[in-house]
Amino acid sequence: MADVVLEQVTKSFGSTQVIKGVDLQIASHEFVVMVGPSGCGKSTLLRIIAGLEDVTDGTIRIDGEDVTDFEPVDRGIAMVFQSYALYPHMTVAENMTFGLRVTKVPPQEIETRLAEAARMLQLDDYLDRRPAQLSGGQRQRVAIGRAIVRDPKVFLFDEPLSNLDAELRVHMRLELARLHTRLGSTMIYVTHDQVEAMTLADKIVVLNGGRIEQVGPPLQVFDDPNNMFVAGFIGSPKMNFLPARVTSSTEPTFLIEGREEAAIALPWLKGSLETGEEVRIGIRPQHLRIADGGLLRVQPDVVEQLGDVSYLHGLSPGGVEIVAQLAERLPSVSTTELRLDFDPAQVFVFNDEGHRLR
Repeated sequence: MADVVLEQVTKSFGSTQVIKGVDLQIASHEFVVMVGPSGCGKSTLLRIIAGLEDVTDGTIRIDGEDVTDFEPVDRGIAMVFQSYALYPHMTVAENMTFGLRVTKVPPQEIETRLAEAARMLQLDDYLDRRPAQLSGGQRQRVAIGRAIVRDPKVFLFDEPLSNLDAELRVHMRLELARLHTRLGSTMIYVTHDQVEAMTLADKIVVLNGGRIEQVGPPLQVFDDPNNMFVAGFIGSPKMNFLPARVTSSTEPTFLIEGREEAAIALPWLKGSLETGEEVRIGIRPQHLRIADGGLLRVQPDVVEQLGDVSYLHGLSPGGVEIVAQLAERLPSVSTTELRLDFDPAQVFVFNDEGHRLR
């Protein structure tokens, strides 16, 4: 397998720059997931690695070789798209081996590669069928098999599960994780679904506005986000953000929405803030709990029951939306204001530019 290195890669469409000086190193055998909201540039960056888009500036290296100006077929990559892109008139076997036949791979080697990929993806019983006779999950496995038989240096996946229903998405996530374990290949995967990113990746690349916000193992990115964007994007439900004001810089104390009863002390920030400074307090939903006299006042709005947990949605007195993930079951939406509490040690603090202070 091969490593992938991007050095100061930029991409512009006319006067609009969509990729803004990206530096990224992907080690051989890694499963890297690029995640971010729609329009952040993740699919464009994947297409640049594939050679389907030219770079405006910068360098792309695969397995130590500068492939910036190489055609896609010469880069040693295979790509699986959101659309299965299968030929409807061909059988599964013909779809999987089409690229090999076009490049004149010897017939015996084609049969060997097909048999191995079909066994790995449990497609042995479907090789004579056509795409119309397959389920969505089976079609996606055929598309993956078409990539596997090429024996590429790097696999690229562009939101390959987005057309599947919820149950199939979970199943195919597991299949892709197992496939990576069996092949030990370098894989780069694009998705807007942060659950897919957390469950599949060895390393997450969080993109926003054509820039990389943070790179790291999933749990590290979750536990130690660089900024407010990453903290809000990684985690489901997303982190709660509450406006607060510093009331003391010597022993940092914050008033959440200016309410005296909601004051919290965070002594580890001593000396890093000014009295009167406006900040944002970040609290993950799973760190909130119902408690008499709790620091947060919430007017419940909606309760989502998932069986093992409940998601309480509500508004603070200042109109800020708050979500709490609770172990107890709440039978209905209460019209009574609730109090929520939390451990100050689990609080994140961000300045007015969104940079994390703690």
